[in-house]
Amino acid sequence: MGDFVHLHLHSEYSLLDGACRIADIPKRARETGQSAVALTDHGVLYGAVAFYNACVEEGIKPIIGCEVYVAPKDRFDKTPASAKPYHLVLLCENNEGYANLVKMVSRSFVEGFYSKPRVDLELLKRYHTGLIALSGCLGGEISQALSLGDYASARQAALRYAEIFGPDHFYIEMQNHGIPQQLQNLPLLYRLSKELDLPVVATNDCHYLRRQDSEMQAVLMCIQMNRNLSQGRPAGFETDELYFKDAIEMGIAFRDYPEALSNTVAIAQRCSVTFDFSKTFLPRYPCPQGRDAQTQLRMEAESAFERMSRAGTIPYGNHTLQEYRERMEYELDVIIRMGYADYFLIVKDYVGFAKKASIPVGPGRGSGCGSLVAYLLSITEVDSIRFDLLFERFLNPERVSMPDIDIDFCYNRRDEVVEYVKGKYGSDHVSQIVTFGTLAARAAVRDVGRVLGVPYGEVNAISKLIPRELNITIAAALNTKELKELYEQSAQARRILDLARAVEGMPRNISVHAAGIVITDRAVDEYVPLSLCNGAVVTQYDMDTVAKLGLLKFDFLALRYLTILNDAERIVRQNEPSFDLKTVGFEDEATYALISSGATEGIFQLESAGMTRMLTDLKPKCIEDIIA
Repeated sequence: MGDFVHLHLHSEYSLLDGACRIADIPKRARETGQSAVALTDHGVLYGAVAFYNACVEEGIKPIIGCEVYVAPKDRFDKTPASAKPYHLVLLCENNEGYANLVKMVSRSFVEGFYSKPRVDLELLKRYHTGLIALSGCLGGEISQALSLGDYASARQAALRYAEIFGPDHFYIEMQNHGIPQQLQNLPLLYRLSKELDLPVVATNDCHYLRRQDSEMQAVLMCIQMNRNLSQGRPAGFETDELYFKDAIEMGIAFRDYPEALSNTVAIAQRCSVTFDFSKTFLPRYPCPQGRDAQTQLRMEAESAFERMSRAGTIPYGNHTLQEYRERMEYELDVIIRMGYADYFLIVKDYVGFAKKASIPVGPGRGSGCGSLVAYLLSITEVDSIRFDLLFERFLNPERVSMPDIDIDFCYNRRDEVVEYVKGKYGSDHVSQIVTFGTLAARAAVRDVGRVLGVPYGEVNAISKLIPRELNITIAAALNTKELKELYEQSAQARRILDLARAVEGMPRNISVHAAGIVITDRAVDEYVPLSLCNGAVVTQYDMDTVAKLGLLKFDFLALRYLTILNDAERIVRQNEPSFDLKTVGFEDEATYALISSGATEGIFQLESAGMTRMLTDLKPKCIEDIIA
């Protein structure tokens, strides 16, 4: 593994407090001759899976960890005195350690959040198995006590952590970035380790990958803190030593403590976490006693089939009832064989709840409309045989993929359906999904300009030269004549654009995914870590990562159009009490005349300029014209 391994590193997922891009970390490790590296973002595991995959792809051993915040008293104490928690680095020795870290990090948000997500000694004792602890940077409890000249308290804290984790799982962490307080503490930390027979380990608090990136890190911190770079670099970042150093540089910094360097390799050799992307973990629908989901789904589909055939809803046109039955049997066979019977029953259940509660529900959209079983169960209102829709676009046993039925709910009442699901399956079995807001090109330019103290008008003039194109990058924008000329002629513009390009695309904040809900058989934090966003519990992994880990996403979309339609229907009923939107057929000539006139503003999926032009040229006379 070489002579040194970095065990304390903050990626872009420390959210404006780390400038190490996940994809570049293992490349930098290889570049410096190191064969392993750890990820220890502040209080979160947002980037753990992406980091793992990037390392595996590069042939570097990934070490999953987190720099947690430890509450001074306990995680439930949310008084001003508890707002400054201690830092502690936790590294996963094995998969049990990872599971325990997920539990701890989740509770640090759900139970302990106060300014920051906080664990406490009780959580450390409960979930310490499989974890290796490092005492932390200057923000650690031991270093803070030493900085205050309180050696006795530092000793007491070291004994406490050693008792929790065990003497072979707790290391006294030493750092040397040339900061006076660190230099003062180094011999005291070493003395403490000898007195208590505890091992030492050397780390560099990596926040960026190369020395020259220190200004980029300072800019990120200033964006986060809404301050100007002219006020000086944020505390703790005054030096340019917080980068990914090679073994030679670390050897020079810790020449007096060689065992602190060799222990990094020993720890790396002990740590091994693997992610299994081959399994799926599906929730279970609570069927009547003695009945499994497969039997229940068949019974409900058969019952709906008989009911709809008696009512004349099926078959449609020249199609026969036998065609419908064969399609139903085929779909049921695929659904059950692929293990998605529970999924269909769960969706049917919450759609049924919404309809009973008079919450407007959309008729269905996307590939899910290709399922006749979904139509029979009233999940959708689209007859896939009538409209010649393919079931294989939705589920295909030859191309295994998770089912994805998008359900639209009234914008104002979607949360009622989410609460219903929490009540049915347990709030700890249901979570919304995180999504990350990133520094887009124009925003990055404006933020960097503000941090550098450049007048707004000058910064705005630069940002306006970036074309308003979806996902445009600064690199692509520099191919335009005006911006390229400004970049070449103005040193100030060049500095702004270079720094903006360095931070562009980095996550800046989290938000709640607009639709995605995870429902799990066991508690969600048995599978993925949890976070809080505006009071809502969300997974710490994004939608794609959640799916890779085998969890099933349910889409609850909040659609304003449904709310508008519901309000309009209610207004019409004031004069026509019997009016029902569902009775308006596909043959209404006035509707097609309106669409052909181009008056489609506010009509879902028909309101864009391109669609409007096409419709006025096409002049549709039936629904099939619009489908085409």
